[in-house]
Amino acid sequence: MKLCITGGGTGGHLMIAEALVEAAVKDGHEVIFIGSTKGQDKRYFGEHSSFSHVYFLETTGVVNQKGFAKFIALYKIFKAFLKARSLLKNHQIQATYSVGGFSAAPASLACLSKFLPLFIHEQNAVNGRLNAMLKPFAKRFISAYDENSQIQGYPVKETFSVNARKRDEFKSIIFLGGSHGAKAINDLALSVAKKLDEMGIKIIHQAGDLDYERVCKEYEKLGIDAEVYAFTKELDSLIVKADFAVSRAGASTLWELTTNGCPAFYIPYPYAAGDHQFYNAKFIVDNSMGWCYREDENLEDKFWGAVSEPLTEKSEKLLSYSNKDVAYKMIKDVEEVLK
Repeated sequence: MKLCITGGGTGGHLMIAEALVEAAVKDGHEVIFIGSTKGQDKRYFGEHSSFSHVYFLETTGVVNQKGFAKFIALYKIFKAFLKARSLLKNHQIQATYSVGGFSAAPASLACLSKFLPLFIHEQNAVNGRLNAMLKPFAKRFISAYDENSQIQGYPVKETFSVNARKRDEFKSIIFLGGSHGAKAINDLALSVAKKLDEMGIKIIHQAGDLDYERVCKEYEKLGIDAEVYAFTKELDSLIVKADFAVSRAGASTLWELTTNGCPAFYIPYPYAAGDHQFYNAKFIVDNSMGWCYREDENLEDKFWGAVSEPLTEKSEKLLSYSNKDVAYKMIKDVEEVLK
């Protein structure tokens, strides 16, 4: 099978693409990637990916543009659409899997224009605008939050299920603000670091590019030997080491933590489209698998309340809820449709 995976912009979308190509290549398929020159796409797949070919087309988001800027954005998508049609033909692509984000528009539309089957994965509890628009034309619309989805669960890299474990003791913590970082999470980490250090808790912290230097200096002032990163593609190994997480509620990170059995204290990004991060985390809280608080909810007190609870029950629920081999099932589903 020759498959195109498209989408991206943010790490959350790209992590799904990474899980899908891992499963597809393992099953002997050839996969290309079509993303954008903007966002995180090149950072993830510019080098050393499992794709046979990667392409980054010049596109930008449309939703937040106004006036003439919106026209320019649409024009860029049209030019990229024409290029994507050519790429699908040249590689004899049989189907396209969209993982969402503005990067997905050209190849998804090109796929439909060539009457090839389009598959969509919606990563969030609130559907993205592009996914909602294309849903009626897709062969499959997969979502971990939709009970009617033909495949249940969320595709994550195999390492999260292979190395899944029940957390019984609190010996290490990871703070995750995403690739750009999150000041609210960074500030919370620094405010609780001294006490965590006194408790003998190992601190792992992805601070983001913009706040990395400040965070490092603050840990140095506190005399704490924290493991700090600006950005890293090795989050899988870091999450596996952690017993507890403080994180934004982007869907990919949320489901990676869930699959690995790591209890998490979620602080949703307040400006996410449709407040989708809050609803992602609300799903976890409603099923008694974690905690979720807004940035203005006295986070330090809430944090100490969460870490004072036993981890075992939450971790067991996470492990029982997560579905393994979701990416593999999604690839097998494409095979079945093509037959």
